[in-house]
Parts: sequence; C-alpha cells; structure tokens
Amino acid sequence: MASLNVNIHNLKLKNPVMTASGTFGYGLEFADFVPLEEIGGIIVKGTTLESREGNDYPRMAETPQGMLNCVGLQNKGVDYFCKNIYPQIKDIDTNMIVNVSGHSPESYAACAARINELDKIPAIELNISCPNVKDGGMAFGVTCEGASSVVKAVRQVYHKPLIVKLSPNVTNIADIARACEAEGADSVSLINTLMGMAVDIEKRQPLLSIRTGGLSGPCVKPVALRMVYDVAHAVKIPVVGLGGISTAKDAIEFLMCGATAIEIGTANFVDPAVTKKVKDGINDWLDQHGCTSVHEIIGAIK
Repeated sequence: MASLNVNIHNLKLKNPVMTASGTFGYGLEFADFVPLEEIGGIIVKGTTLESREGNDYPRMAETPQGMLNCVGLQNKGVDYFCKNIYPQIKDIDTNMIVNVSGHSPESYAACAARINELDKIPAIELNISCPNVKDGGMAFGVTCEGASSVVKAVRQVYHKPLIVKLSPNVTNIADIARACEAEGADSVSLINTLMGMAVDIEKRQPLLSIRTGGLSGPCVKPVALRMVYDVAHAVKIPVVGLGGISTAKDAIEFLMCGATAIEIGTANFVDPAVTKKVKDGINDWLDQHGCTSVHEIIGAIK
C-alpha cells in the first residue's frame, strides 16, 4: 500500500480525504455507514457564537448535476457545541475540525476562542463566505480587506492550525488567498458554494425561500479545479480542494492540481460511504501506477 499521510501545516492526516462542513453532520450521523477513523478529517457543521435558526423553508433545490441550498448556518451555538457535542465526538480517532462562522470579526474571534479551549479539536476552518452585517451584507470573503479582517482577529486568539475556506464568488481568488496567508492562515480550503438560483415557472417564483442559494455538486468541479490550481500556485501554505468530488478520480485531479488534501461534500448525500471508497480508490490508483506515496502526485500539474 502507498503512504497516504499528508500534513496541513502541523496537522497530521492519515490520508488526504476529509468531509466538507454541512454535509456530514457531526460525524456521528454517518458512523453506521463508514468507519469514521478511516477518514483523514471530519469537518463538522458550521458553528457560530450564538444559536441560529437558519432560513425559512424551502431551502434546498435540486439542479442538473448539483443542488442549491440556503440552510443559513442553522446550529445551536458554540456553547451548546462545547457542552453537548464535543463530549460525543472528542474520542473519535481522526481529526475533528470545527467550521466557524460569524457576522463580524469579533464574533468569529469569540467563537474561535471557545473552540481553542477544546483539547481534542486540533484545527478550525473559517467560513468567510458569511455576510458582514456592518458592511451591507457583503460577504467577508469577497474582498481582501474583509478576508484579512477576519483572519487577523481569529489569529490573535486561536493558536492551532487555521484553515480558511474561500468563496469562489470573487474576481481573483488568488488575491484573497494571499491576503489570508499574510494574516497568518495556515491553509486555505476552496471552493465554497457558487451563488445560484432556481425558478418554479408554474408558481412564477424562486424555488428557494430567499431566492438564491449555494450551488454544489459535480457541476461545480471544473470551476473548483481551476481555482485550486490558481491558488496552489499563488501561496506557500497548503491548499485543501473541494467542489464536486464524488470519486477517487475526482480527488486525484484536485491533488494533481496542487491540493494537499480534499473534502467531499454533496456526494455524502448520495452515498454515505463515499469517503472510504475515495480513500481506497486513491490508494489503488497509486499502487497501479507504482507510486509509494501520495506526495508523488500532489502538484503534478505545473
């Protein structure tokens, strides 16, 4: 068997396969379908400082080769997570990573500071695609200044590996990645969902309650691959690739484009055991091609 070990800064992964936030619950929900300890890392659903009810229904819609969602970061807040969820997941034998969201740099930092206290949470992933309530609702992640403000605030209070999840809804994602790196991000993950819309022509109205939502699934993969390639050649920190991955072949494409690790999202809804299948598929491909380590293909495309 080839070695699948990779590092995200000083975070050691058994293999490069992780789950994307919001598609795998807290991991426990999938324990009957896949051995959780065989996944390189599990990124749990988005966590905010205070509880959030999320958006009104309907908040999901199918599209060709994908889906739209506007769930709205529904969760019970970081205090509930620390008291009720953390004790249930802390002894799972893999990297349990918390996705952190907020509405201001201060709220991001306060949430991250609480997670920093949890010994068995080795890293966080910052979702900077959230709206900045002080700036008319524009997402933090669509400007270098907005992204920098969040990373800087969190870096001051969070002392473990910090992954920043980038929005694709920008003109130049490499600039955003460099801004995050400059403020102390240890890694960037991309892409988050693309903004999209679906329409019910009989009712003459949008299918989603707030009109627009995030597009994910196989349809976004070509965009994600291009952005991962661009960012991997723009920064020195590790890149985590995601967007439409559902097979080992998909994952290998991202690794060859420069990703050190990958996340699987929407495909978990189709096949709850897809993470193990992708991990085993990567290993089989490496064996078939005479590779002794996954590092032999990371960044193979120059």
